[in-house]
This record gives sequence, C-alpha cells and structure tokens, in this order.
Amino acid sequence: MGKKSKKNYRNLFLISYIILLLFALPISQLKAAEVEPDTETEGPTEFIFHHIADSYDWHFVTIGHTHVTLPLPLILYSEDRGVEVFMSSNFLDEEHNYVPYQGYALEDDGQHLVSVEGRTFYDFSITKNIAAMLLSVIVMLIIFPAAASRYKNNPASAPKGLQSFIEPVVIFIRDEVAIPAIGVHKYQRFMPYLLTVFFFILINNLLGLLPGAANVTGNISITLTLALFTFLITQFSGNKNYWKHVFNTPGVPWWLLPIMIPVELIGLFTKPFSLMVRLFANITAGHIIILSIIGLIFIFESIAVGPVSVLFAAVMNFLELLVALLQAFVFTLLSAIYFGGAVEDHHHEEGKALEDENANAPLQTDSAMI
Repeated sequence: MGKKSKKNYRNLFLISYIILLLFALPISQLKAAEVEPDTETEGPTEFIFHHIADSYDWHFVTIGHTHVTLPLPLILYSEDRGVEVFMSSNFLDEEHNYVPYQGYALEDDGQHLVSVEGRTFYDFSITKNIAAMLLSVIVMLIIFPAAASRYKNNPASAPKGLQSFIEPVVIFIRDEVAIPAIGVHKYQRFMPYLLTVFFFILINNLLGLLPGAANVTGNISITLTLALFTFLITQFSGNKNYWKHVFNTPGVPWWLLPIMIPVELIGLFTKPFSLMVRLFANITAGHIIILSIIGLIFIFESIAVGPVSVLFAAVMNFLELLVALLQAFVFTLLSAIYFGGAVEDHHHEEGKALEDENANAPLQTDSAMI
C-alpha cells in the first residue's frame, strides 16, 4: 500500500472519528429510564426518534446546558387572523423550554404545532426537513448549471473539477439505467427526471449522515411524494400497449379477465408503494442503528462497552455511505423500469440492432440535462 493510500485511509478514519464524536456529544446527555426513573432526563428511545423526526426548529447539538439550534419560520393562515409569520425561537424561554406563543404551542419537543385556543389553521411552515431539502436544491443549482455551462463553452475539453465527478455518473445513469430499461429511442425525455431524482436522493442521503442533519429521505411523506411523481409519469406516459396489458392481458382467456384486471390495477399502485417504503425503511433503519449503538456507551456506562460500540458504529457509518448511494440507484433504476414498461411497443424487437449500435453514443445529447 502506497503512502498516498495510507494517507487517504488515515484521513477517512479521522473524519469518521470526528463524526462519531459529534454524534456522541448529544447522546452523552442521556440516561436510561430504568436508572433514573424519577428524573426528567430524556431517554434514549425518545432521543433517537426525536432525531429522525421532523421539527419546527433545527437542533444541531447540546453541549452541557448550551443548545445549538437554528430557528425556522412558522407560516400560518387562519380565517380570523389571516397570515401569521414568526420564528420558532419565540416558543423557547431562557431555559430552552417550550412555551405558548400567540395562541399556539409546540408539543412533543417542537415536533407538533397546536392551537391552544382551538383555532383552525393551515400550516405552511418551513420545518427542518423542508429547510434541508431547500439546502440540497441550492447545492444542485450551484453544481449542475456550472457543469452545464462548461459543456456549452468548452464542449471538446476534458472534464475537470466537479465536471469530472458528474459526467461519469450521468453516463452511468444513461448507459446502464435509462437505455437498457427504456430503450435508445425513448430514454431522452425521461433523463431529466431520472438524473434529478438520483442526485436529489443521493445528496439528501449523504447530508443526512452528518451529525445534527435532517432525516429527509427517512420521512415517509417525502418518499411518498417521490414515488407519486414516478407513478404519475408512468401512467401519463403509458401507450396503447401498456393499457392493453392492464385491461386485456395478451394470452389470458376472456373468462379470467374479471380476476386479472383487478390484479393488474392493484399492481399499478403496489409499485410506487414499494418505492416509498424501501427508501424510507432503509434510511430510517440506518439512523436508528447508528444512534442505538453509540447510545449503548452511555446506557451501560462501561469502559468495556465503549470500544466495541465505537467499532460497530464506525462499520455502520461506512455501510450507510453505501446504502445512501445504493438507495438512490435503486429508486432511479426501478423508476426507469416502470417508464420502460409504459412506453414499450408491442414489436419491441424492431430496431434492436440500432439500439445496440447507439448504446455508447456521446454525452453531447445529454449535456443540457446536467
């Protein structure tokens, strides 16, 4: 192993150690409920679920009695008061306890907003997950226009910088996902969505591994929305052959159609359901496992448990990096497969030779989609 490789491994180890240390800081404030049942100290279960849940403020870390929190804007509308805008910090007193404000109260440690006066209101607030999504969108708006402008200004130059990272990923999604699943003649109109959803999930997965970060893709409402986008695109892109397989499956006797049609219709909805649950469950499980392993140190309060917990947490942290990439790829791949089934022609063997010939086409046709 060369000196450069050893240095890279050492740097990666140091980064992982710092991340685990930052995770341990807030967990170190915890005590097991069985040890101190009469105190108001937050238990490990409550802390873990609070960490992976959405909230109206962005709490990063607690060091002693100091809370590092980013207040977020609450945007509410009611018929009697109209639009109201105020910061979540108005609900916190000097001791960082939640108190009512303007007839509203934050319950469950800032996770739910209620009206103490029984008022009906509509909530358009910027929560932690929404703020994290806006951050990921800003990152994408900075990276991709810069890479696309370089393609336009210097189309024949070798990629460098961020372009050298983005181009192989775009080529991989095009050649290994879109073209095989959709076809060389129809893949281009789906590439903007496939690239967008891949990088959106990947960036949010990676940002979610940082201490104090939001658990965006571990929120089932967000994965439901992403799956709904795939579902709608699939249905509106379906051709005559696609709907024929749903309502008049080829090769099936007519007397079986009353059974096959409901089965096929149910299958239309189970596909996005599997997309939603798979992404949500894998990301949420990873967060819970890492926090639970580190929490064992402070629950057992034993020196012997410390090294073992840190070792397993480090392994899980590296595994979560793989899961972050894998789940973005799986969601994109399955979406492409669903799109391919919707636009597939009955005589799909025609033009197969041309598809194989153009499978390795240059990236110039897709550069505008970056």
